[in-house]
Amino acid sequence: MSADAVKENPTESKPKAEKQTNCPACNKLIKKIKRYYRNGKLYCSKKCWRSFVTKSKEEAAAAAAAK
Repeated sequence: MSADAVKENPTESKPKAEKQTNCPACNKLIKKIKRYYRNGKLYCSKKCWRSFVTKSKEEAAAAAAAK
């Protein structure tokens, strides 16, 4: 390969992971001062984390009942 071919095809890098900015439960902005980290996600409070977990369990139960 020539040097020109190498310059035309730069090495493909991994896409950067996007920074999470909103709470998955209530969609509020997550501030650095007050954040709650569980299972790879950031929540704005423990209450939002709890509501997200219970909501997920209810949806999973409803999906299982529908089958």
